[in-house]
Amino acid sequence: MDKLQLQKTASQVRRDIIRMVTSAKSGHPGGSLSTTDMLTVLYFKVMDHDPKTWTRDGKGQDMFILSAGHLAPVYYSVLARAGYFPVKELGTLRQMGSRLQGHPSVRRGLPGVTQASGSLGQGLSVAAGLALAKKMDGEQHRVYVLCGDGESEEGQIWEGAEFATHHGLGNLIGMTDWNGQQIDGSVESVCGGGDLEKKWQAFGWNTIVADGHDIDAIVAAFDKAAEKGRETSRPTMILFKTEMGHGVDFMAGTHKWHGKAPSPEQCEQALTQLEETLGDY
Repeated sequence: MDKLQLQKTASQVRRDIIRMVTSAKSGHPGGSLSTTDMLTVLYFKVMDHDPKTWTRDGKGQDMFILSAGHLAPVYYSVLARAGYFPVKELGTLRQMGSRLQGHPSVRRGLPGVTQASGSLGQGLSVAAGLALAKKMDGEQHRVYVLCGDGESEEGQIWEGAEFATHHGLGNLIGMTDWNGQQIDGSVESVCGGGDLEKKWQAFGWNTIVADGHDIDAIVAAFDKAAEKGRETSRPTMILFKTEMGHGVDFMAGTHKWHGKAPSPEQCEQALTQLEETLGDY
């Protein structure tokens, strides 16, 4: 996709997120909106993947792990829009018996979902294991993983970081949604996240800081991460500077929409700010 197509797809994904969470009367719109641009670029520009031949073992394709499992709305929308399952199924989010549970699950075999997630901190370890398996098999494909900045307070994140460095996983590319907000307030006020760039560097990772809402900057960051991985045989973390709730003015920049569904009236207000580009489900 070119830049304009990516922007249009991202706008539709944001519409999906708002409508899904409103219909379910629960969910996590804030972080889903802040990560929309990076996941749109990843799935529609960067990753080598094919919904028609996808399998959970990931052989012969790039793989993605959502560590911050509460960001399921954006994950489901991107998967559906990429052709993994029917777009109309987005309307079943969090309904009884739906494959689209509040956090991604593999129990009902939803195409595109490699690993269940929801317990924060675990996804990086899973991604590192997958990247090591690909390296041992001589595969040239990569593994991508999305973490949150609040999630990075979890100790297992840093255990996974050490493991990935130790095993020289140049085929592992991490992303952090660095929006500065978590469910209880700002990251700094809750646990003092500090300088994530210096932390990842201290653990031996290549680091890239990029604007998570600029399509060109996102594409360039992924390209640079792949290059650094090849050159150094070390994992790379892209720290995407983002705004929680981005794209909807009354949700932007606050933790209050981390896990809160809009009312029908607020939904309509939000949708007036987001262009319908691919057709609502």
